[in-house]
Amino acid sequence: MRTGSEPVTARSALRMRFWLSVWGVVWAAAGTVAFALAGHPGWAVACGALWLLITVDLIVVVRHIRHGPRYQPGPDIPPYEPPERRP
Repeated sequence: MRTGSEPVTARSALRMRFWLSVWGVVWAAAGTVAFALAGHPGWAVACGALWLLITVDLIVVVRHIRHGPRYQPGPDIPPYEPPERRP
């Protein structure tokens, strides 16, 4: 059983992070293309770097979603007991 300051029922909003990342990828890609076509290479590079960063975050979020809610990061971290369900 874990001990520490984390709440018993703490969960990350991974689905919300997923959709916000998708939204960010769409806008960063559109910005990169728009600035490149408009002849602003500095802004296109900035949007391209942001696009890369958001894509990496999206990959991490998808990986965490696929691991599921009971994923334990390693053998050195003890498992936790699931929260008790209230009737």
